[in-house]
Amino acid sequence: MASIQQLKQISTQVRRDIVRMVSAAGSGHPGGSMSSADVLTALYFGEMNHDPATWRRDGAGQDAFILSAGHIAPVYYSVLARAGYFPLSELGTLRKFGSILQGHPSVRKGLKGVFQPSGSLGQGLSAAAGIALGKKLSGDPNRVWVLCGDGESEEGQIWEAGMFAIHHHLDNLVAMTDWNGQQIDGPVAEVAGEGDLKAKWEAWGWRVIVADAHDFEAILKAYEEAKKGLGTGVPTMILWRSDMGHGVDFMAGTHKWHGKAPSAEQCEEALRQLGETPLGDY
Repeated sequence: MASIQQLKQISTQVRRDIVRMVSAAGSGHPGGSMSSADVLTALYFGEMNHDPATWRRDGAGQDAFILSAGHIAPVYYSVLARAGYFPLSELGTLRKFGSILQGHPSVRKGLKGVFQPSGSLGQGLSAAAGIALGKKLSGDPNRVWVLCGDGESEEGQIWEAGMFAIHHHLDNLVAMTDWNGQQIDGPVAEVAGEGDLKAKWEAWGWRVIVADAHDFEAILKAYEEAKKGLGTGVPTMILWRSDMGHGVDFMAGTHKWHGKAPSAEQCEEALRQLGETPLGDY
């Protein structure tokens, strides 16, 4: 397990990867990718049971992770590459014709580490719940993780999957929501007014944890708390209080960087703010 200092270095490098990837591609989704960088770094380098060397798409014998909010693929790809699932050099091919790194995660080219293609919002929690039930039925003690967006949580399928998970007592399922308050058209509260997600998930009967998405001590504590759900017959939802575009001042806290690529000059300024790490750029 990586130390908090190591996690900070990895997440900073992941943010550098995101900015460079999206800028080079000329398109992509940096905002939510930046807000989820710390959470996914801590998951892959500090909590989840996984091994790139023995990874199989059926997920047997390891934890499984599903990215429901598929548009934040840049953070997913960076974390997978930094964890050893494929060469770092592939990050430079984001969204290019023929690349394994499409704008949304795909399994068509056998991308290692990806269990489920995602792009149409709202579907990932259903897939994760199905995998969790499969693990229950096969006696696999490992867990299933899924990351959703708060804007995505306007989709009815999210709530249908939530009902399914309760009904089937999927205590091996840990769902997470990037609760940054922003979506493509503006603040979530102004677009659909989905209100208090904590109260809503609790009303469904889920265990709910609310934590700071940019404090590694809080993140690791939330993951430790999530373990207590095993054996209860109740799935867990972690609501991550996050800041869209976190780490770069002109990207932070606004929906305007939901799906906008930084120019070359903006990329350089973002990299300057983030600072270099011993890990190095791809």
